[in-house]
Amino acid sequence: MEREFSLFETSWPQLAEVALSAALAYAAIVVIIRVSGARTTAQLNSFDWIVNVIVGSLAASGILLEDVSLLASLTGIIVLVALQYTLARLTQHFKPFEKLVKDEPVMLTHKGRYLREAMRRTRISEDEIMTALRGEGHTSVEDANWVILETNGTLSVIPRDENKSLETVEALERVAKPGLRDALS
Repeated sequence: MEREFSLFETSWPQLAEVALSAALAYAAIVVIIRVSGARTTAQLNSFDWIVNVIVGSLAASGILLEDVSLLASLTGIIVLVALQYTLARLTQHFKPFEKLVKDEPVMLTHKGRYLREAMRRTRISEDEIMTALRGEGHTSVEDANWVILETNGTLSVIPRDENKSLETVEALERVAKPGLRDALS
């Protein structure tokens, strides 16, 4: 005979175990985050975000699943955070490795013009660009010299400003050469 599902069919000892596991997991994760640094909770690139989702899943498994011990769950979390830390250090010191692991910023508009090929490749719509522009107080794409998709998924808006030095302009144009080449070809 199949057992019927009940939302409240949990014993007090089981609830106490879940509560204790949750409290211990919380304390351990706070310590892990403090040790691993602000990058763990800062604006994330796609790789960091995926690691954080996996950490959350591991924590939930250790808290709720009877066949996954809290110690096993925390071991997995510590290993992932250590790997993430190691990867961050490697990308910081070895540029070729950074290029292998991280995306580059992508220019989506150039001097008030949409860069359609870059928008298609990154799956960013005009509406998303306009949302970013409005967030910076602009009402038209012509108000921006550049809109750049950053590696953490945010859109940076660099407004038109006649006072920008040539050095600044050249640096910004180097940020996303592929998108710019597409627009100018």
